[in-house]
Amino acid sequence: MRRRTFIEGLGLAAFLPMLAHAQQQAMPVIGFVASFTLKQSVRYLARVREGLAEGGYVEGKNFRLEFREANNKYDLFPTLYRELADQKVSVILTDGTLKLEAAKAATQSIPIVFLIGVDPVENGFVASLNKPGGNLTGTFIFAVGLGAKQLRYFTSWYPQQPSSPS
Repeated sequence: MRRRTFIEGLGLAAFLPMLAHAQQQAMPVIGFVASFTLKQSVRYLARVREGLAEGGYVEGKNFRLEFREANNKYDLFPTLYRELADQKVSVILTDGTLKLEAAKAATQSIPIVFLIGVDPVENGFVASLNKPGGNLTGTFIFAVGLGAKQLRYFTSWYPQQPSSPS
């Protein structure tokens, strides 16, 4: 989980120079909707900030985070992302499929950086991995087939057990 949020932070860092250049007077704003409360999201957001810091971005100095809380009420996602879009944040950060669906429905122009557990091409979020098109980009955890590969790896370490006599 820590590595994923770090990668997501670096993805955001890739967008911020373009946004900062386009908005010389205004500080770029990253919109984020917490599935739970902000207090419960502190560790996740700390890792995002860590990833951004690796790219030279410090909250309050050259970007600002704008938060919304869903408080375990996932039906609030569309409303909360619409609020961020209406506020015209510079970029939206999402960390789940339901959030990505809500963010995508809320805006077609604000860049959305995502981290999801499903294939974004297969699920219709982006046109392709190398050229996503539209306002979406991000990463996903490609775990399909990983279990079988791990099982093959571990079984290669153990000798075959002799079959028990009948």
